[in-house]
Amino acid sequence: MVNIDSWGRLGARPHHVSTLYQRADIATALQAGVPALAYGMGRSYGDACLNPGGRLLHTRGLDRFISFDRRSGVLCCEAGVLLRDIQQLSLPCGWMLAVSPGTELVTVGGAIANDVHGKNQHSQASFGNHVRQLRLIRSDGTIIDCGPRHNAGWFAATVGGIGLTGIISEVELQLRRVVGPWLDCESLAYANLDEFFALSASSALTWEYTVAWIDCRSRCGRGIFLRGRHSQAHLPLPVARKAVAMPMVPPFSLINRVTLPWLNRGYYYLQRQRQRERSKPQHYQQFFYPLDHVLNWNRMYGPRGFYQYQCVLPSVPGPFAVAAMLAAIKRSGEGSFLAVLKTFGVRASLGMLSFPTAGVSLALDFPNRGVSTTDLFEQLNAIVAQAGGRLYLAKDACMPRTLFRAAYPRLNEFSTYRDPGLSSAMSRRLMGY
Repeated sequence: MVNIDSWGRLGARPHHVSTLYQRADIATALQAGVPALAYGMGRSYGDACLNPGGRLLHTRGLDRFISFDRRSGVLCCEAGVLLRDIQQLSLPCGWMLAVSPGTELVTVGGAIANDVHGKNQHSQASFGNHVRQLRLIRSDGTIIDCGPRHNAGWFAATVGGIGLTGIISEVELQLRRVVGPWLDCESLAYANLDEFFALSASSALTWEYTVAWIDCRSRCGRGIFLRGRHSQAHLPLPVARKAVAMPMVPPFSLINRVTLPWLNRGYYYLQRQRQRERSKPQHYQQFFYPLDHVLNWNRMYGPRGFYQYQCVLPSVPGPFAVAAMLAAIKRSGEGSFLAVLKTFGVRASLGMLSFPTAGVSLALDFPNRGVSTTDLFEQLNAIVAQAGGRLYLAKDACMPRTLFRAAYPRLNEFSTYRDPGLSSAMSRRLMGY
């Protein structure tokens, strides 16, 4: 057995691991008699990608492109292809992914299983909205082709279904037309939550990509609002950024109660000074994936790892709930440097367990300090539950089952599509099996 951990590094646990190299390998691997789960890049922060004591089917060997129509932007590939590979193939032809999360180092299968979203959620919804069809292989050998209009129930259960309906073998995506790899970007300082929501509202129609960094320890919720849209610019490609790395795990978290106030204050004032550089063209990799050139950045939280807490709150109570959450964080003495605030649009995601819904999303990374951290989460969970919000399964590691059932009303419907031969640490924690 092999010890495997998720991106949060909360504790590696033993797994049986099999690597898939051909689509034909999937059915054979599922006959092993041990509950299985597909595993791509392991970028889920919590336990959605783990199956301790069971089998992980490593899909990175399923990395082939099957077809690409340069006229229509329809691309077919295996589930282990990275989003990075798609961008590198399609951009020279004038196409790119319609939706991309904050890292391109995830597989297509993982992007569908978690129905990831990006900075353009308010206009393009989530990843599953741009999947034309997919092929699912079940543990009993059944092969199901499904899409939004064909076997739509299977499709809705699989998109955002955290890998529990079958193993995705191949996918057909609709890419979006672009002029090139550049975006026109602006960075604006805001003083409080009211200014953030005003900026979000005024930017929604004319800026496709919006997101904000928030100083979660400030009294008023100040931060930096980022917005971007595809540029018509034809510029020389930038010199490839040299990757840097966290070479080791430090003995303690580098994000702590001593360093955090200085980091947040310094970042805010530095970015505020750079406001004068408005409408500056930026390469898509710098704008979409700012952390991808920092290898193993998750090590900076030390040997105990970290949690990411991400929720979405409905539009009406959202501003008040965000303020209440920030107040609870400040009272607790905990804090986050990687703190992201974004409004979500009304365009519905397609999955039964998809995370996005209209409102406002708050995502925060917390060093794992044991009971003090989980006690804070109980307070935040109560605020989320009262507001009628939900937590993101791709990030979650300790949501209570009561909140899960209340937040995902299509859970019972989803359960009818589950594959009994698939299981995960998350499914056992939240669903009982």
